[in-house]
Amino acid sequence: MKTIMVDMDDVLTSGKFEEYLEEFLGEKKDIQSDTSYYRQKFIKGREQEFIEQFQFRNLYEDAPLFDGCFEVLQKLNQSYDIYIVTSYIWKEDIFDAAENLKNKFRYLQSQLPFIPPQKYIFMENKNMIPFDIKIDDRMKNLENASQKLLFTSWSNKEVSTQELQKNNITRVNNWYDIEKLLLEQ
Repeated sequence: MKTIMVDMDDVLTSGKFEEYLEEFLGEKKDIQSDTSYYRQKFIKGREQEFIEQFQFRNLYEDAPLFDGCFEVLQKLNQSYDIYIVTSYIWKEDIFDAAENLKNKFRYLQSQLPFIPPQKYIFMENKNMIPFDIKIDDRMKNLENASQKLLFTSWSNKEVSTQELQKNNITRVNNWYDIEKLLLEQ
């Protein structure tokens, strides 16, 4: 059975970071149009203040899965060995890793009950483990896979078709694109 690595943030859900960021800044930010690699740049110089206000708030409480995610993953789970691989330490470590890890774990259990906790992998370097298929919103996390699927998100909209082709990566815009590629072959 082929293995699939599925990233969590900006692939399964966007969580509530954007909501907390806007609350902290007191203004609406067009994060979806921003092309920077990390959203934490918006709090540059105010990291400690942000930590004090949001460190123990749950980024995933009541956050919806992306459209089609549950149904497509449930179908994929019948034909593939699926692992959720997610980073638990953010750049510059602005959140307590243990709290974030616990929240991610609980979110996955509640939202995707058909994927057992034994198939959750929390790690920073996702290229250490080979998978047949990798689905992630960051190109750097797609290495060490036969089939690489870049899930479209705010952080990768600027990646050109030529760059994707050069790296043997297929762009997927939603879970229905993944369903077509992996189940309707």
